[in-house]
Amino acid sequence: MRYYIFSAVILFFCACSKEVIPPGVPSGFIQVKGSDTIVNAAQMLAEKFMADYPYVYVAVTGGGSGVGIAALLNKTCDIADSSRDIKPKEIEMAHKVGVDPKEHIVAFDGVALIVNKKNPLDKLTIRQLHDIYTGKIKNWQELGGSNLPIVAISREVSSGTHVYFKEEVVQLSDKKNKDEFDSKVLLFSSSQAIVEEVAQNASAIGYLGMGYLNDKTKALSLSKDGKDYCFPNIKNVLDKKYPLSRSLLMYTNGEATGINKLFIDFVFSSKGQEQFKEAGFVPLKSDVAQAN
Repeated sequence: MRYYIFSAVILFFCACSKEVIPPGVPSGFIQVKGSDTIVNAAQMLAEKFMADYPYVYVAVTGGGSGVGIAALLNKTCDIADSSRDIKPKEIEMAHKVGVDPKEHIVAFDGVALIVNKKNPLDKLTIRQLHDIYTGKIKNWQELGGSNLPIVAISREVSSGTHVYFKEEVVQLSDKKNKDEFDSKVLLFSSSQAIVEEVAQNASAIGYLGMGYLNDKTKALSLSKDGKDYCFPNIKNVLDKKYPLSRSLLMYTNGEATGINKLFIDFVFSSKGQEQFKEAGFVPLKSDVAQAN
């Protein structure tokens, strides 16, 4: 991946060196790095943006929200994608190195829980999820399912989705709660890897951004109180009925300027928001969300 991006950058600048860039036309290079949840949408955004601005090259890489924020602090990327809020200690570190993280809410997401299609269960409460991921519930039979040991799968610790799930499910939205993931929870490096594992393992359960939902697995309906269950979809996330709804974010160093601002403005445009919808997420604009 790194070789591909490096080669693409060289080809881009070689092409530009052979061609005179018209006066006043935006040009340059933008490095976007971070959240694996957002990476597919960000790549789609980059492609559409470069079609409109052919002299600007946008390189997009994943690695996790923590990786993106670290790159912003190290000044090795222009825009950091994140599926979690920047942490106070990261803001403190940023200020020490002369970086002023500016947050941009670019779309919404519902963190979906998926199980194998053979799993007879179709709904769970947040408390039940908490008990699964902290190791209190170990067999699907305890929840009315088959007599199979539960294989709980999580994203790795650099993932913003991991941080969000830990705060909202493992620690039940309580900052004083010190509960941790059970030691037997499996850590996977990507959302796609979670999909593939759950698709072939009847005992598995995993979580991921709703942009990764497909017909290989089954998404569960969730409830906070055991009464109002709902699925992760555009309407439920926009109405904030789905209990694991969250914002998707981009961070810049201060207010975006130049071609970085041009890209951020594009992200907020109807064409940009449409890319989030196409990627399976929830756009900010209600008209985009409701359009066929």
